Amino acid sequence: SHSDGVKLITCSGNYSCSGAIKTDGTLWVWGQNAQGQLGQGSITYYSSPVQIPGTTWKYISNGQSAMFGIKTDGTLWSWGNNQGIGQLGLNDLSNYSSPKQVPGTTWASVTAGKSGTTFATKTDGTLWSWGYNEFGQIAGLAHDARRSSPVQIPGTTWNTAAFGGGGGLYATVSWTKTDGTLWSWGSQSYGQGGHNNETSYSSPVQVPGTDWSSVTASGENSIWLKAYNP
Repeated sequence: SHSDGVKLITCSGNYSCSGAIKTDGTLWVWGQNAQGQLGQGSITYYSSPVQIPGTTWKYISNGQSAMFGIKTDGTLWSWGNNQGIGQLGLNDLSNYSSPKQVPGTTWASVTAGKSGTTFATKTDGTLWSWGYNEFGQIAGLAHDARRSSPVQIPGTTWNTAAFGGGGGLYATVSWTKTDGTLWSWGSQSYGQGGHNNETSYSSPVQVPGTDWSSVTASGENSIWLKAYNP
């Protein structure tokens, strides 16, 4: 609530862990912790908020039994389940029960899905991805070519994103650019990519239109908003 000074909260329904950043820059987590996703150096469950060290956290996101955080200095940190597929971006397949830094100091945002694929943008507008790649979610790589460290997706003007949270047939990525164009790739099994077909794509394909402003996705559905021009 505002009375507690909370400015950003994230949660993961199927793995029941949550996190929140307060206005003082502290990061608090609670819930299930079987894979160390609460960053406490243990696998103890917590039913009330416990603090992760640091006072400069600004952004958080949940993955599959994993959590990701960005600090005000542009560093990106990850912890929890690495699934044997590298969703933590640490160039290995190990689980970590406390935050570990992903290389780089200009990270701007991070978006993770429960399928084990992670996406992040940098302040220069570049887009990066790593982890699971069953349907070509990591654009530019062949299907099933998994990566445990960040791989750049072509382009330098990436803006807002939505990652169809499920795995398998729901693993669809939608992303806007600063010029208002909308792009999607990955699984299209239910036509959720907006390309009037059910073909999966392993590289970004533009959706018609040039005034898209934001995107969101859940399972087999995608919702895209256009800019309002009265």
